[in-house]
Amino acid sequence: MTRRVGICAVAQTTYERDKWNVRFQGMALEVVRPLLEQTDLTFDRGEGIGMTINVSDDVFDARTISDGAMTDVLGAHFGCEEKVAQEGAQAIYYGLAAILSGHVDVIMIVGHCKESQAPSRNMVTHVAFDPFYTRPVGLDFCAAAGLQARAYEQRSGITEEQLAQVVVRARTQATRNPYTPGLPEVSAEEVMASPMLADPIRELHAYPVSDGAVGLILATEERALQLTDRPVWVTGVGNSIDSFFLGDRDLASNTALKQAAARAYKRAGIGDPKKSFDVVEVSDQYAYQQPMWLEGLGLCDDGSGPAWLDTQRDGPSINPSGGMLAGNPLILGGLVRVAEAALQLRGEAGERQVDGAKTALAHGVMGPAGQFHAVVTLERGGQP
Repeated sequence: MTRRVGICAVAQTTYERDKWNVRFQGMALEVVRPLLEQTDLTFDRGEGIGMTINVSDDVFDARTISDGAMTDVLGAHFGCEEKVAQEGAQAIYYGLAAILSGHVDVIMIVGHCKESQAPSRNMVTHVAFDPFYTRPVGLDFCAAAGLQARAYEQRSGITEEQLAQVVVRARTQATRNPYTPGLPEVSAEEVMASPMLADPIRELHAYPVSDGAVGLILATEERALQLTDRPVWVTGVGNSIDSFFLGDRDLASNTALKQAAARAYKRAGIGDPKKSFDVVEVSDQYAYQQPMWLEGLGLCDDGSGPAWLDTQRDGPSINPSGGMLAGNPLILGGLVRVAEAALQLRGEAGERQVDGAKTALAHGVMGPAGQFHAVVTLERGGQP
């Protein structure tokens, strides 16, 4: 990309199982205030934030046009507020397009979700399916992931022990992340003994129900250099969506992810992704997805993800935040991955900081069995 867009500030709430004592507007305020403090920005339409992008979902918010309740919180009264539903990383793509088109110079992105409000997260994802053919048989995202996990298992030969180690690593990494409190470490034996959700997915293979919010400030290169001495440049973006009906897809193929990654790499001028990143934050809603998505991103060969994770010594740090298995809401997964990658490149990741991180990849996914993927590549600017 010829013009640069920078991430100038990052803020998150903690991600907890049930934030029963705070409404989603309150969670958003916990993010908006530090974003303004970090940049000294206001909502002045001349030199301040010219546009806000709200990442939210009507079903999780339990109301239609749910972003209508967010305009004042996001400083968008009599201003521009846009909404991205479902996959949060798409807000980066949207913001990038708005800035590169010359429409606006500075954008605030804030995403929120309270998964605990729904009686069952699977009831929400059940609604995503066709009402005539696939809802009647009870499909939801977890059941669809079970079908994909079995297909990936047959192709890659991933074992129960390897799946358990993915979870063990994620929980260990989560203990170093202050935004994922209250998630205990587990042993491989505990993972393998946890109840079955959708064979071969076990309870501890699945990302936990979470409530929380996350936000970023995007700006043109000129404004970014005015707002911070540690901008993070967005170097590439890509997305792709696979067929709606599961029966029309090869569930173990990674087709959409490979296309999304190829588009992002082309825009970023990346020839070999295996040698291009210091940090990779991948949206692993289920344990089997971490090695599978790493294959789709081109970080290892098809079918080799489990063995690559087992033997990896050099190369990028994978999910130093703990990833989605440490607990992030479904629709915010990709946006949190961008936020975590940006913190790494700004040198602000605390105990989970990867030494000398200069480049990063963030990934988001939505839909049944990885139907939709978004990929964002990032590069450090300024001095850490």
